[in-house]
Amino acid sequence: MSYLNQAAAGGEKEPRTERGRKTLRRLIEAAAAEFGERGYHEAAITGITQRAGVALGTFYTYFESKEEVFRALVREMSRATRAHVAEAVKGSPDRLAAERMGLEAFIAFVRQHPELYRIIEEAQFVAHDAYREHYLTFADAYGRNLAAARSRDEIADGPDEPRAWALIGMSVFLGMRYGIWDRDLTPGEVADAAIALVSEGLRKR
Repeated sequence: MSYLNQAAAGGEKEPRTERGRKTLRRLIEAAAAEFGERGYHEAAITGITQRAGVALGTFYTYFESKEEVFRALVREMSRATRAHVAEAVKGSPDRLAAERMGLEAFIAFVRQHPELYRIIEEAQFVAHDAYREHYLTFADAYGRNLAAARSRDEIADGPDEPRAWALIGMSVFLGMRYGIWDRDLTPGEVADAAIALVSEGLRKR
């Protein structure tokens, strides 16, 4: 998976050469395919190395266990998702425009990388701290962005943290419904409907 373009920070051993960095990327990409297709418990280190085209001993140069590579993968998928959305909203004129652009980009990203959901959801049971870190990191960045938008008078005053979690929850379930389960609407159509709700609410006027 080309979206995994750098090693996740953490327990894995940091390669010192470009060849080593490429090998680590191949292992992380292979782990995404292995865990995404087979799930954590059925996945095997040999499956990862076969997909990566490396010897079994090479795996242990970078990781000590299946759990360690899984944790690295969760961190890297989290980072890659945030980077993809951040790039998509760069230069947006205001916060509501950024919300719409970001949601459209997220759903498109999920369609390209459906393994994201299985891996993140399994992390809830296999590596709960990494699962929490994934969402807490998102929420922290989201809250800061909302606070900045309030300071620019782009959105109404209100508590940033619960708003951030509400918007994240919306994105997660819309991504599941329209990115994984069915694709009967385009990412843009989903984003339009969701942001109309965010900006206008349900109250009849």
